[in-house]
Amino acid sequence: MSLPLSGYTPRGALTPNRPLADLTWLRVGGPADWLFQPADLADLQGFLAALPPEIAVFPMGVGSNLIVRDGGLRAVVIRLGRGFNGIEVSGGRVVAGTAALDAHVARRAAEAGVDLTFLRTIPGAVGGAVRMNAGCYGSYVADHLIDVQAVTRAGDLVTLSAADLKLAYRQSELPEGWVLVSATFTGQPGDPAALEAKMADQIAKRDASQPTRDRSAGSTFRNPVGHSSTGRADDTHELKAWKVIDDAGMRGATLGGAQMSPMHSNFLINTGGATAADLEGLGEEVRKRVLQHSGISLQWEIMRVGETAPQD
Repeated sequence: MSLPLSGYTPRGALTPNRPLADLTWLRVGGPADWLFQPADLADLQGFLAALPPEIAVFPMGVGSNLIVRDGGLRAVVIRLGRGFNGIEVSGGRVVAGTAALDAHVARRAAEAGVDLTFLRTIPGAVGGAVRMNAGCYGSYVADHLIDVQAVTRAGDLVTLSAADLKLAYRQSELPEGWVLVSATFTGQPGDPAALEAKMADQIAKRDASQPTRDRSAGSTFRNPVGHSSTGRADDTHELKAWKVIDDAGMRGATLGGAQMSPMHSNFLINTGGATAADLEGLGEEVRKRVLQHSGISLQWEIMRVGETAPQD
């Protein structure tokens, strides 16, 4: 099995039939046709330029918000690594590679007196945070993002403004197969010690209310949309997903090795040995029960990709 790359020889690692379970926080999922880990930006550009356009491309971060189905992905999965995790702070601006962890960006910014503390408790890396317009404590990526750099499916490096991404609640728009490589944020000035204390308080609150020691992918479902559509700080989400899940009697519900966390009912966890089908199936059962109980149709926040496993 070989990829037709128009004479281009990648310098990064290109692995066929690569299982993806160990690359996701939930530890489930079948193989990708190929996994490509580019050596640097030029390698990524050369690879995408040489890859035939009919071959699907799936950019993948650290897998913190992802269920890969048991049948795997018929695509080239692109996972950025060390060449894409730099963090630079200049004035009130922070430029981060999309493989940089959100928590690292928050800490580096705080050390330089820039307030991006909302990123501290968001699981995953910058690329995923931008794609999902991640947010907490009343702040969203949309409130701080200036622009991003991306490599197109044809291998060109382009700059997109935050407005170009049409950031909304837990979503953005980016052409199929484009790969985000860096993002520029702005934050309010703050005292480094005060920002560090603020983040420590956030961590303590998170650990007291969320199953951070369990194998999860963060919040499973989006909070039901009331007056919110843009994901900005002035939106409201009075109704929380965990509340309607509780009301439907699904806190602690199980299917195979999957469970809705008894600690926080909007966290889907792998208790050990769960398949992707267990996790997605339990999530769909939760959606069904909530719809029956309250008439609310919960929307997945966790991305689900790939094919189901063939039936025996």
